[in-house]
Amino acid sequence: MTAPRIVFEKTGDVAHILFDNPAAFNALTARMWLDLRDAAAAVAQDETIRVVVFRGVGGKAFVSGTDISGFAKFSDGADGVAYETNIDACMRVVDRIPVTTIAVVDGWAVGGGLNIAAACDFRIATPDARFGSPIGRTLGNCLSALSVARIGGAVGIGIAKRMVLLGEIVSAPELLDSGFLLQVVERDGLDAAVEALCRRAAENAPLTTAATKEMIRLMALEGLPDVDALIARVYGSADFRAGVSAFLARTKALPAWTGR
Repeated sequence: MTAPRIVFEKTGDVAHILFDNPAAFNALTARMWLDLRDAAAAVAQDETIRVVVFRGVGGKAFVSGTDISGFAKFSDGADGVAYETNIDACMRVVDRIPVTTIAVVDGWAVGGGLNIAAACDFRIATPDARFGSPIGRTLGNCLSALSVARIGGAVGIGIAKRMVLLGEIVSAPELLDSGFLLQVVERDGLDAAVEALCRRAAENAPLTTAATKEMIRLMALEGLPDVDALIARVYGSADFRAGVSAFLARTKALPAWTGR
């Protein structure tokens, strides 16, 4: 068994970024977040790359979120602000990839996995793929303004509210109807569908792709409000500490949230 890692590979004009931590449903460690950032930066510097494919290893998950064990070390709200700031810094590099990005989702895409999938230009999933961000039922933490804008812009505010405020896990067929997913494909046809989309995207004029992506990013993700005080309140709460403890103890019952 290999250590949790990001695998960066290149085949012709297509880069592949693989999330390789199948024992934990491809949850991202702190090191993996940084390696994701570095892989995205490497793509941006390589003028021969036309498409990037993001995919989870193991067939059970795209990415199931962040490795929660690190949250047990948080002592106050400032730790939460620092964590969200670091995630934003990594995700901003993904947002700025100047070529077409494709998320291939087979299994779970929740938490950070939903965020990464939302950052991609297109998403292809198997019929049993599932998407969500049930943090209000598990950890009692919150998202950054950048993450809310990215996810809400991709899935739509109504579905984003269901995912976060109700903790719903939404199926691939429903998200196909919403426009979040480009295709839902049976597993045995997935590779062929991805290859066909890569070829179509790679044929596009690269400057057109880069300029259009940057315009969309600027309109959707810049000029966001400062919400550090809100983040600090949530991450500094007794509810968050109780949520992390219950999650790490694998308690089945929901924490008894107090709002404090």
